[in-house]
Amino acid sequence: MKIALLGAGRIGQTIAQWLHQSGSYDVTVADHDPAALLRMEENGFAVQRLSVDDSNALQRLAAQQDAIINALPFSVAVQVAQACAAVGTHYFDLTEDVAATQQIEQLAATTQATAFMPQCGLAPGFVGVAAHSIARQFDHVDQIKMRVGALPRYPNNHLKYNITWSPDGLVNEYCQPCQAIRNGTLQTVQPLQDLEQLTINGTAFEAFNTSGGLGTLCEVLKGKVTNLDYKSIRYPGHAQYMRFLLDDLQFRDRQQALIQLLQDTIPAARQDIVIVFIAVSGWIQGRYEQDVFTRTIMGRQTGEYAGRAIQIATAAGVCTVVDLFRERKLPSEGFIGQDAVSLDDFLLNKFSQAYRAS
Repeated sequence: MKIALLGAGRIGQTIAQWLHQSGSYDVTVADHDPAALLRMEENGFAVQRLSVDDSNALQRLAAQQDAIINALPFSVAVQVAQACAAVGTHYFDLTEDVAATQQIEQLAATTQATAFMPQCGLAPGFVGVAAHSIARQFDHVDQIKMRVGALPRYPNNHLKYNITWSPDGLVNEYCQPCQAIRNGTLQTVQPLQDLEQLTINGTAFEAFNTSGGLGTLCEVLKGKVTNLDYKSIRYPGHAQYMRFLLDDLQFRDRQQALIQLLQDTIPAARQDIVIVFIAVSGWIQGRYEQDVFTRTIMGRQTGEYAGRAIQIATAAGVCTVVDLFRERKLPSEGFIGQDAVSLDDFLLNKFSQAYRAS
């Protein structure tokens, strides 16, 4: 299968390497950064320098591929999807942006014989696959709690945070409205609110609303679940400092300035951890029960699927669904949500090693 991977950052590099190593994919890496492309070329990849603002070049690249995997910032998701629609190339991405996903879903409804599957990483992505599959075991679902954290293992600043993934995406999920289902009603809730405390494996954390992590589950499960929400996991105190930055210092109205500030002052974490916590409660044969799914993913330096924890978790999500698509275990056209993916199929796939129970 011929794949073009857009974006040669750390996560993009990991996705490209995993697909290439599997032997099932012919991978071309495209980016606007010559230095990033040189690194990929030195590792044996075909590369192409590309600006997504050049729609003609983007369409020419897409037309030569079976599928595009977009690992670029969420802000270009729609224009890349439009280029794929124009030439009939299947589309996958990692976006957490709700508005972009809604536009891609509308695009898919008007495009024949082409598949569009955004939100294929960790959250949104794998957590939606797991939560939906677990919920299907219940006769009636009362509550689904989805909690995910991409964290430094050794926080040592007042934010208790280090950059683990895109600062653009981080600020976006802290600023955009969030979806939830409460008492059976689809609602919009505010980010950084509904703070809760939780303890996982003996470590104290906090969790609060952030945008995008539910993917399309609110739409899929409306009328089928009483309560559904998604929150990001952080170390205690993080939300208070972020509200200080966004509200007291008014960075909510200057988001690009905040992104730049975080890039310039908060170092990226080399030692990181990803935590997944999903709790589903409801009725099975008249009994009120709860099923909890947890995973803790650490970075690793060696092995076939090595990388930092966030690279592993994200690459495992998108590589697995692309591989399931290649194996024809997913719909061949139209919009594909995470509810279309069987958790059993996901966990049996060669790329999903990180999400299997240890």
